[in-house]
Formats: sequence, structure tokens, C-alpha cells
Amino acid sequence: MTKYYFIGIKGSGMSALAQILHDLGHEVIGSDIDKYFFTEQALIDKGIKIYPFNKDNIKEGYTIILGNAFPDHHEEVVEAKALGLEIIRYHDFLGDFMKQYTTVAVTGSHGKTSTTGLLAHAMNGDKATSFLIGDGTGFGQLNSEYFTFEACEYRRHFLSYYPDYAIITNVDFDHPDYFDDIHDVFLAFQQMAEQVNKALICCGDDEHLRDLNVTKPIYYYGLNENNDIIATNITHNESLTSFDMKVNDELIGRFDIPLHGSHQILNALSVLTICYLEEMDMEKVQKALLTYGGVKRRFTEKKVNHQVLVDDYAHHPTEIRATIETARKRYPNKEIIAIFQPHTYSRTKALLNEFAESLSEANHVYLCDIFASAREASGDLTIVDLQNIIVNSQVLKLEEVDILNQHHEAVFLFMGAGDVNKFQSEFEQIIIN
Repeated sequence: MTKYYFIGIKGSGMSALAQILHDLGHEVIGSDIDKYFFTEQALIDKGIKIYPFNKDNIKEGYTIILGNAFPDHHEEVVEAKALGLEIIRYHDFLGDFMKQYTTVAVTGSHGKTSTTGLLAHAMNGDKATSFLIGDGTGFGQLNSEYFTFEACEYRRHFLSYYPDYAIITNVDFDHPDYFDDIHDVFLAFQQMAEQVNKALICCGDDEHLRDLNVTKPIYYYGLNENNDIIATNITHNESLTSFDMKVNDELIGRFDIPLHGSHQILNALSVLTICYLEEMDMEKVQKALLTYGGVKRRFTEKKVNHQVLVDDYAHHPTEIRATIETARKRYPNKEIIAIFQPHTYSRTKALLNEFAESLSEANHVYLCDIFASAREASGDLTIVDLQNIIVNSQVLKLEEVDILNQHHEAVFLFMGAGDVNKFQSEFEQIIIN
């Protein structure tokens, strides 16, 4: 068996792929920076060794899988080239790996991870399905016929894939360090859609997705009546959202999901459409949906001494709105407190007003310093630029997090794609003590 060496194994997709190959019986090791990431716990649990970056890690006989964030002049890549080893970029390896399965790609500007997690769980209710989720979760089954995976649009990486089906949740302007504008984003999704082999499942409530032009069938789902698949008779309580699913006016069944927010209903509709098209047992799918526990860092709740703490990956205005909506539906009588850490200077600058508008839907707003990514270390604005356009917002320093204690029996939304969870951890300790 090949020994796979992952450069950047703590990356969310890399961690998930490493777990899949390990589950399928391959020997897997890898390297990354010496800093804890939430994606590494699953690797540790499976006994996959993680080394600090060092060119001496690279040995004869390894097949190198290279994370997309790492350049060709990285010391381990240089050493691998010197030894004549095969080096494959993550997205290229994944594109080749999935050819053995009936594949479902989940893509879109928002909701990819949540939808992929829900899809994998629902499909496994009836059919063995291997999966790769963007929260760092991966699972490989030797007897699986299906493979569902998260396909990222950044730098058009998803053009390495030719899936049987693709779910497209929405098209929105993001990654301003790469895409020029919303039209550029749409063109990327249009090109990806052209590579789908069987059918597309697209949110018909998204104005941009109605402009897709492909030869394969498109099934539009949504809450509006003009869609092929719709959710009607929607009800919700503290634990469940329920709805009827109709396909071209035919009632397929009533479904319950342990999730809240209109975006979660849309995600569930896309998942159920795949199961319907593949003629899965919808009763088994429904039972599976009821046991869904969510994915990492997507409205992950913890209750501590009458306070509700939520960890969420929301790092775009659209996602922030969805997270606040979920909190209000789940806790209609509580104060909603937003603690937000912007991710990358370019995104913060390009969407500054949109961030202000979405965050203002919370009762109180606290802002953490902008998180600089590996590809963008600095910028020409600070968190104060955002604070200045949000009424009564405050900049929050880690050493001053106890100020949050002035809000009693509230819901605290710790949002961002960086390390905002350190603010939550610090606040937890204050509450406990």
C-alpha cells in the first residue's frame, strides 16, 4: 500500500481526506505548523501522526498530497522534488479519487459544510456513503457506492471535479482577494455546473442560479412556489423544524430536522432532492435526519450557568444574518449578543457596510481585531473602521472579555473563521469561576 504524506494535514479538507484514506486501509502521516487546530483531534483519535514542518520528514516511497495553501518552494516540497516523489495537489488528488463512486458535490458561497454534513448523514440512513466535510471530518467505507464532498469555489479549485450531481446552495460575492465581482463568481459556478454529469440541484430562490445555462437537468428547490421542489406547512419549536416536501406539486412526505432557520430548510430540501432522485427509502432518510447532530463550528451550542454560548464559523454578512436568525428562532425571548472577528482584510474592506448591516440585527455587538490569514498578513484598515459604522458597538480585547458578563441569561454568538473561539474559552472560564 502507498504511504501518503500530507503537507498541511490540519487543513479542513486535508484532515478529512487523510481520515478517509486511513479508513480505507492506507498508511497516512502528515505535517503542519505547531499550533492547535480543531481539525486535528480526529487525526489524533485515529492514530495519524502529525509532525512539525521539516524537510527531514520526507522519505523515499512517499506519495505527497500538498495542501492548497502551501507554495512549491515550501521546504518539504523542495525535498520531495529532490527525491523524485509524486506530488499531488489536494484538489487534483480528490478529483481522481472520487471517480470510483457515484458522487455528489456540494458547493455554493455559503452553506457548503452544513449541507454536506446533513447530506452524508441522510444518505447513510439508507445507503453506505463515504464523505468529506469542510469542518475537517472525513469517513471512508470500503463498501460504499456513494461519495459526497464539499467543493470549494476559491481560486476555482472545484473545477478539478466532474461529479455526477452537484448541489449549489447560492452565489454571493466573497473572496475579494481572488474574485473581481459577483459576475466573476457566477462565471466560476457556471463553468463548474457544465462539468456535472447527471443533474444539478440548485436553490431557485437565489436570483443568480436562475441564470445557469447547462445541458443537464436542473432541479430548483426553495420556499417560493415557482420551484420544482418546495417546502410548505413549515412549523418549528425549540427542538425541531417540520415541513412538507413537494416535488412538482406531489407530496413526498413530512420531514423533521433538529435545526432552525430558513437556510436550514433550504439545505434539507437539497439533501432530500438527492435522496429522491437516487430513489432512496425516504422513511429511512427521515429517521436519519432526526438524529443529525450538526457539524463543527456551525451553531455549536454550550449552556453555562444560564448563559448560552454559540460557536459559529460565520464570516460573511449573509452567514451572520443566518446565524442571528437561527438564534432568534431558537431563543425568541433572549438577548442576542454578537461577538465577531472579521477574517481577512480584503473581505472586511470589500464588505464593510454589509458587515455593519448584518451585525446590527443583534441586540449588542462586540468586535475583535481582524484575523490575518496565511495569504494576507496585513491591510489598510482596522477593526475601528467597522466599529465606527455600527451604533453602540465596542472593540473587545481578550483581557477585557469579562465585560460580556453584564448581559444576563443571553445568547452569545462567537462568530468568525479565525480564532474567535479563544474569546469564548476565556469567557467560559470567567462564568465557571
